[in-house]
Amino acid sequence: MTRAGLCEADFDAIFFTSVTGLCSPSIDARLINRMNLRPNIKRIPIFGLGCVAGAAGIARAADYVRAFPQQNAVLVSVELCSLTWQRKDLSVANLISSGLFGDGSAAVIVSGASRNVTGPEVLATASSFYRGTEEVMGWDNTSDGFSIVLSSEVPNMVHKHLAHDIDAFLAEHELERDDITTWIMHTGGPKVLEATAKALELSDETLQVSWDCLARVGNLSSASVLVVLDAFMNRRRPAAGTYSILAAMGPGFCSELVLLRW
Repeated sequence: MTRAGLCEADFDAIFFTSVTGLCSPSIDARLINRMNLRPNIKRIPIFGLGCVAGAAGIARAADYVRAFPQQNAVLVSVELCSLTWQRKDLSVANLISSGLFGDGSAAVIVSGASRNVTGPEVLATASSFYRGTEEVMGWDNTSDGFSIVLSSEVPNMVHKHLAHDIDAFLAEHELERDDITTWIMHTGGPKVLEATAKALELSDETLQVSWDCLARVGNLSSASVLVVLDAFMNRRRPAAGTYSILAAMGPGFCSELVLLRW
């Protein structure tokens, strides 16, 4: 809020996303009390999208302020991935997820065109759902709690779909990959980032911010791409007028894309 020059009374809608938090009322309601947000703020809790929800949440918030250009929305992500750790589960999937995923939270403000707030402009968004891939990633709710579902097919999903999704998305706006200056990509994991670089024919340096965030905090599910966005906004801000793709993939299996102009 300080960076954006806003206060608690300036928010008209709060989007909350988590794949590891089940509570009623949801955390957005608790934040209204704790932060003294306006009692007429619109609440939009989103559950179950997983890693893709950081990008999806920005897209949904952008849709909202496009309808209400004088308003401000905030997206809050809270993920407690350590809840999926099960002591008795010695499967490869559980061992990998225990070392890869972390707990974390992040937030981003999305303001309407009539608000004088600095930051990249959301030009367009896109969603892609891949039928019949529910078992690739997610978790099962068992008597012992959350049990991770993590298939070796995740990198293959990136190889198979990501480049096609992005190329089709850019073509709709008369752009190509070469027009994109920065790639704000969900951290995923080492194999996911390697598959992303290969699929999109990107250099290691191009995805360095995502690699750095992965090394520093791990995969924070929906919060990860917001952490990468923060790094670009506050430490490696792209030149004015340049384009970025913000993207994430997750359970479903699916992808969410956001086209930004700085």
